[in-house]
This record gives sequence, structure tokens and C-alpha cells, in this order.
Amino acid sequence: MAETKPKIAQLDPVWERVREEALEAIRAEPLLGGLVHSSLLHHPTLERALAYRFSLKLASGEMSEQILRETADEAYASDPEIGQAARADLVAVFDRDPACHRYLQPILFFKGFQAVQAYRIGNWLWRQGRHDMAYFVQMRVSEVFGVDIHPAARIGRGIMIDHAHSIVIGETAVVGDNVSMLHSVTLGGTGKEDGDRHPKIGNGVLIGAGAKVLGNIRVGECSRIAAGSVVLTDVPRCTTVAGIPARVVGEAGCSQPSVSMDHLHIGEDRATGR
Repeated sequence: MAETKPKIAQLDPVWERVREEALEAIRAEPLLGGLVHSSLLHHPTLERALAYRFSLKLASGEMSEQILRETADEAYASDPEIGQAARADLVAVFDRDPACHRYLQPILFFKGFQAVQAYRIGNWLWRQGRHDMAYFVQMRVSEVFGVDIHPAARIGRGIMIDHAHSIVIGETAVVGDNVSMLHSVTLGGTGKEDGDRHPKIGNGVLIGAGAKVLGNIRVGECSRIAAGSVVLTDVPRCTTVAGIPARVVGEAGCSQPSVSMDHLHIGEDRATGR
């Protein structure tokens, strides 16, 4: 009888690579065997592994691991896009973070990746009308990872948040695909106004450490925001802005700044050759 080949839909090269790396990690450091088995090798899919990590990290005396894991499993089963976004995020971190050498690192050790995956569960809860449970997830992500993302915010796939400490993303913020940001970034409002009050970040944008983007403004795709900048007005696509308040100081410098992760901005002197 001929051997049955797996269907293409059943193939998951990202998950297979994670499992291969997990086996190698145990060979290199046997003391991590329990962690690696329980977090990765014990699970048949990436979604199940992420649900386990979500429940393990966010459980507390107020909410058990079992409830959180059942909630995450339900989210992944109900909306396959959550798992696909996780894969895109994982590849993004591996490609863009020079400190990431294996796919398993973000799942086990990087709080930026883990916080974004937990946000995705919270966002699913929010979209189901389960707002209080979504708020609980937001609270625990803030307490555990130091990352505060409102569950109603809309975030695309291929997101890389490096270091991730003190990230704040407000309720009506929108973050496109393939966006990279560093620690202490704020996508916030400008006061007590209600309604649509947070930034809209285009695809492929790079946001430097400590940058504050405030108000219902738009940051054009493939732009760069220099570290420490305070952005209060719209940013044209494919440009670099810097300063307090931020102003355009040159072109973006490359076609995909969020992928190249080049934080050197093009100042007026460099742009004009003077």
C-alpha cells in the first residue's frame, strides 16, 4: 500500500522548525527539558502551545490556568487568523531582531512577542462582546509583561516589538502589517476627548524607542519615527520624522524600514548634501 502523503494544508513549516529547535535545545541544555517539553513538544500545534503559554503566564489567584487555556483554545479554534498572525509575528521577530537566533526564543523568552499574542486573545474576546474578560487579559498583560494594549485596538500581522518595556497602545489605535517598534513607544491620545482619538500607523512603519505618537493622526506607510520623537501631526508616507514636536527630516532611507531596522535618520544636511 502506497504511503499517504500529508496534505499541503496540514504542513506547518514554522511549527516544525520550532519543534526541531526544541529538541536541539534539550540536547544542549538538559535542565530546560521540562520547560521545553511542557511549553512546546507536548503540543500538537503552535496554537495549542501558545494557548498553554498564555494561560501559564497570565494565571493568577483571580483566574485559573484552566479557564484561561480554555478561553485561548476557543479563540484559536474560532478565528484561524489569530494563529496565522502569530506565525507572521514569529517570523518577523526572527528576521528583524539580531538577538533572536531561533524561532523558539520569542515563544519562550521574549515578552514583546508573548504580549502581542495575549493581546490577540483579548482582542478576540472584545470582538465577541466579552469586554470584561478582555479587560482582565489587558490588565494581566500589563502586570506581567509591562505592555499595555487596549483590547479594542486593531493590530495587523508581522508585528515586532523589541524589548517591549512600557509599550502603550490606546483603544482606537490602528497598527498596520509589518510594523516594528521598540520599547517605551506610546500610541496615545492628547487629552480627555472621547471617540476616535488614537494614531493610525501604516504598513511597514518603524517606530524608534521612546517615541510618542499622539492623537487621531496618520503615519504613512513605510515611514520612520526617530527615537524620542513626539509626533502630533500626520506623517507622509516613506519619510523620516524626528524631534519634539516631530517634523520631516528626510526620506525613509529604504523601501522597508520596519524590516531593515535602520534607525539612522536622514537629516536635512544629509538629504541636501550640504
